[in-house]
Amino acid sequence: MSTQSIDTIIIGGGLSGMYAAYLLSKKNVSFVVLEARERVGGRILSLEDHGFFSDLGPSWYWPEMNPKMMHLIQTFGLKGYRQFEEGMGRFEGPNGVVRTVRGYSTAPASWRLFGGMTTLMTKLLEHIPKAAVKFNSPVCEIEKKYNSALISVGELEKEPKAQFSARKVILALPPRLVAASILFTPDLSTDLTQAMLRMGTWMAGQAKFYALYEEPYWRQMGLSGQAFSQRGPLGEIHDGSNKDQRPYGLTGFINIPATQRMREHFLSKAILFQLAAIYGKPAAQPLRFFYQDWAQEKFTATQFDQPPMREHPVYQPPAGQTSIWDGIVHFAGSETADLHGGYLEGALVSAERAVKML
Repeated sequence: MSTQSIDTIIIGGGLSGMYAAYLLSKKNVSFVVLEARERVGGRILSLEDHGFFSDLGPSWYWPEMNPKMMHLIQTFGLKGYRQFEEGMGRFEGPNGVVRTVRGYSTAPASWRLFGGMTTLMTKLLEHIPKAAVKFNSPVCEIEKKYNSALISVGELEKEPKAQFSARKVILALPPRLVAASILFTPDLSTDLTQAMLRMGTWMAGQAKFYALYEEPYWRQMGLSGQAFSQRGPLGEIHDGSNKDQRPYGLTGFINIPATQRMREHFLSKAILFQLAAIYGKPAAQPLRFFYQDWAQEKFTATQFDQPPMREHPVYQPPAGQTSIWDGIVHFAGSETADLHGGYLEGALVSAERAVKML
C-alpha cells in the first residue's frame, strides 16, 4: 500500500476540524481532513423538513459571549434569530401534576441560526478543496516516525484502508474518544491517557428530540414552550420553531440515562404522551418527529459516556498539554479549549490555537 505524504492531517470533521481546515486553506500547505462519518459536522446535526432544519445537536449561540462564532457567521453572511421565550412556562412534578409557572429569559440571550447549525458546516465546506475531505475514514492508529506521524485509516488488527504520512497532525476529536479508539505508538503517558479518559464528551450521553407542528398553539395559550419535568422521559423542553413562520417546533432532552433508555419506537411514543400532558392533545400529533441518541453514536460516545453528566465540566487541554511528540500532534476539539469548552465557541478557540502552533 502506498503512503500519501501530507503537510497536515486533521482527524475529525466536526466544527473544530473543519474550522482548522478553513484556516489552513488560506495558507500554502497541503492538508487532509479524515472524517469517520459520511458527513461533516460531528455533533452538529440538522435534519431537514420542508426547508427547515431541526438541530439535534447544538442549536444555540450567544452573540455577547461568542466573538469567534459571530465573526464566522458574519463572514459567511449567515443570519440568526433569538430563541423564543415569551410567555409562561410549564413544570411537571414527579407525580405527573403539571403546573403553569413564570417563564424566564436566558441571560445572555440565546440565538438560533437560520438554516440550522449545519449551515455553518456547509459554508466551511465550500471554502475547503473538495478533495481535501476524506469521508468514511476512521483513524485507528497513529505512529511516530522520527519527525513525522504515520496515520492509518480503518480498523485495528486489519489491513489499513489508507495510510498518510504527515509532518503535523491536528486531533480534532473529543479526548475521551481519542483515548478509547486510537492506538498510539509509542504509548501515550499514563497521566495523559487517564486525563483524556476522565474528560467527558459533551452531549455524548444525551438524546434529543424535535417535534414540528403547523401552528404554535402553545404560544396562543400564552406559553413560551419552555418546560421542565421531574417525571420524564423528557427533562427539559424549549420552543424550537422557525422565526415567525412555519414550521413551529418543540425540542428538548431526554432525562433517562443512556443505559436505561427503551427502544426508540417506544420512547418516541412516551415523549409524545408527555408532550400532550404538558401542552395539550395537539402535541401528540406533530407533522414530523425526529430523535437522536448520541450515546449510540460510536464516532461520538464511548462506554464511559453512558452515565449521565450532571453538570458542565471544566474543560481544558488534557493534562495541561496542547501538543505531544515534540509538537507533531496537536489537540483541538471543544473539550480541549481553555475557554468556552464544550460549546461551539470552544471548538473554534481550540482549532485556532492548534493551527497557530503548527
